[in-house]
Amino acid sequence: MLLDGKTAIITGAGPGLGRTLARLMTAEGANVAVAARTTATLEEISSECGALPVPTDVTEPTQVRALAERVHKTYGRIDVLVNAAFPGTHRKNVLDMDDAYLRQWRAVVDIAAYGTLLSCRHVAPYMVAQGSGSIVNLTSMSSRTGYAGRSDYAAGKAAVHLLSHCLADELGPHGVRVNCVAPGWIASTVLDDWMRTRAEAEGVTYEEIRARDTAAMALRRIATEEDVARAVLHFASDLSAATTGAVLDVNGGQRFT
Repeated sequence: MLLDGKTAIITGAGPGLGRTLARLMTAEGANVAVAARTTATLEEISSECGALPVPTDVTEPTQVRALAERVHKTYGRIDVLVNAAFPGTHRKNVLDMDDAYLRQWRAVVDIAAYGTLLSCRHVAPYMVAQGSGSIVNLTSMSSRTGYAGRSDYAAGKAAVHLLSHCLADELGPHGVRVNCVAPGWIASTVLDDWMRTRAEAEGVTYEEIRARDTAAMALRRIATEEDVARAVLHFASDLSAATTGAVLDVNGGQRFT
C-alpha cells in the first residue's frame, strides 16, 4: 500500500473531493485526520472510513496549531498534509462588488492563502523534525488563467500556487516536499447545474453545452473526484520522492501548461 503506516491530514475535507481523498488514503494504509468547519460532514467521513474528525477553522492560528498537536499526539507522526480548504464563491465582476462582497472577497482569499500558510506553518515542523514529509496543495486551472467574475477564486488559488514554490525551496533541505495539484472542472452536480444555467441562457440544451465543453478537452471527458484524488495520492506517496515545487494538472487536456 502506498501510504502504509503514514499519517495524513486533509484540511477543507468536504463531502466531495475531501471524502474521496479520505477514503482513498485510508485504503492505501494511512491514518487519516480530516479537518473542516462543518462538524456533521467530518462525522460522516469518519463513519465511512474511520478518519479522525477534527473541527477546524483554518484561518484561526490557535485552531490550526491544536489540529497539528492533536494529530501528532494521536499517531506519533505526520507524513502528509493536503490543503484543500476553499469556500464556494459566486460569480461577480469587480465593478459590480459592493462593500459586503468586497469583504467576502477578502475572506475567500484568506481561507485559501492564509489558511494554507497556517496549516503549513504548524504541520511542517513535525515533518522537519522527522526528516520527511509531503505537502500537497489543491490549486486550480484558474491559478494561471483568470476568468471574468472569478477574481476571488483565481487570486486565492494563485497565491497558494506561488506559496507552494516558496515552501518547496524552504523545506526541501529538510526532506519535506511541497507540490500542487491543479484540477480543472470536476464532474459534479454543481458543474451540471452550471451547464444547465448556461444552456438556458443560450437557448440550447444541456447536452449541447456539455458536448461543446468536452470537445475542448483533449481527452474528451471531464475529470472526476477520483481522478483528482489519485493525483494527490501520487504526490503524497513515495512515487514522487524526487519531485517538489511541481504542479500536476488534472483537467482532461482543457489547458496545457
